[in-house]
Amino acid sequence: MATSRVPAAVDALLEILRAAPALDGIRIVDGPEAVNLTERQRIYIGWQPSGEMAVSLVQDFNYAGARTRDEDFVISGYIEARGGDKDMALRRNQAFAILAAVEDALRATDLAPEAPTLNGTVLWAHLTAGDLSQQQAEGAIVGINFAVSCRARI
Repeated sequence: MATSRVPAAVDALLEILRAAPALDGIRIVDGPEAVNLTERQRIYIGWQPSGEMAVSLVQDFNYAGARTRDEDFVISGYIEARGGDKDMALRRNQAFAILAAVEDALRATDLAPEAPTLNGTVLWAHLTAGDLSQQQAEGAIVGINFAVSCRARI
């Protein structure tokens, strides 16, 4: 019996995002990675620039008898859009378009009916929070910290 669904859920989220046609051409990174300024658009799963937690989780028994447990967890993510120009509005629109594609990838479709369950690893998962950051550093940089909240039964 697994003690947590977190590892499988993170792997499934990466798989779903990498297969999403709307995210084609965007680098999807597992955890922190050295910055590559030649890649203008990236999604990090399990990492945020100012955060220390890749995933936060809590567990409890789901009913009397202690045979199974419910696990609630939040997978941290970060989207970045950057360019060598000073066009903040363009980068902000790019970042939110990527966020929309992440949200769409987590919805059930005919081609991906199991997406909201992260391919069966959780009971449900959905995008639940985000924080926007903007800066000018050798061009406009827009980042969005986001959270994918999940519930699993173990």
